[in-house]
Amino acid sequence: MNILITGVTGFTGSHLAEYMLKSGKIYGTVRGRSRQTEFINHIKNNITLLECDLSDTNSVMQTIDESEPDVIFHLASQTFVPTSWRAPQETMNTNVLGTLNVLEAVRKSKLDPKILITGSSEEYGLVMPDELPIKETNPLRPLSPYAVSKIAQDLLGFQYFKSYGMKIIRTRAFNIIGPRSGEKIVMAAFAKQIAEIEKGASPVIKVGNLSAQRDFTDVRDIVRAYDMCVKKCDYGEVYNICSGKAWVIRDALNVLTGMSRADVKIIQDPSRMRPSDVEILLGDSSKFRKQTGWMPEILFEKTAEDLLNYWRNIT
Repeated sequence: MNILITGVTGFTGSHLAEYMLKSGKIYGTVRGRSRQTEFINHIKNNITLLECDLSDTNSVMQTIDESEPDVIFHLASQTFVPTSWRAPQETMNTNVLGTLNVLEAVRKSKLDPKILITGSSEEYGLVMPDELPIKETNPLRPLSPYAVSKIAQDLLGFQYFKSYGMKIIRTRAFNIIGPRSGEKIVMAAFAKQIAEIEKGASPVIKVGNLSAQRDFTDVRDIVRAYDMCVKKCDYGEVYNICSGKAWVIRDALNVLTGMSRADVKIIQDPSRMRPSDVEILLGDSSKFRKQTGWMPEILFEKTAEDLLNYWRNIT
């Protein structure tokens, strides 16, 4: 089986490549001079890397022709909400146009792969208290350019399924954390700062909104879920993937600081605050669990420990 992972060098993509090695031949997209492969260096010899600019139609078509995928995991995107405020056009181009080009390239080929489009809980945006936990049927009220772009990806997947009968499954994963997550992700930002403090940096942790609540799932549980999606889920459907527990960010930070002997001072950094923030994201993944039998296996505390140790090792 040929497996194409767009964004294979990223946080989630690298974990997915590791997990899927036993299932077939892995192809992964990288983008020219900007390629950074440190997350996959340990498995690089087992992956075929293809240079691909997802914003370029011909480049994407060539990638599909070369890989002849039986399964496509479409992970490549601009993934950070704060970046989408600073660069909304880039976010739209990367996320929406990139997805459109992948779907068009497959449509024009003679191939009929299963395609997983990875959405985000940010699509739900403004959630009312009586709508918790969030089901897939909840209204989408996006509060960032990133969220709008993910909704567009999501709905493109649905449209191509309905219009052309393509084998597309859509997911809305809630907050993904774990080793290799970049410092733009809230828990990784905390872990990095703690690791730096342990090595002599100023004992100050800069934070944004600590009252927000997030539903965290370990990346290793997420990639296992993605594999189950293409094996067991219905085409055209959308599935929440989440733990079903919301952590107040302040409490999640306390878990990390409790793992360190460093004395720290916490201060709010205005630059880490968003123009508008989603106050609570608590998901209901019962639809996905019933369809696949998936359950998260890694406790939050274990994920936090592994994340902190990751940053200790690279700081």
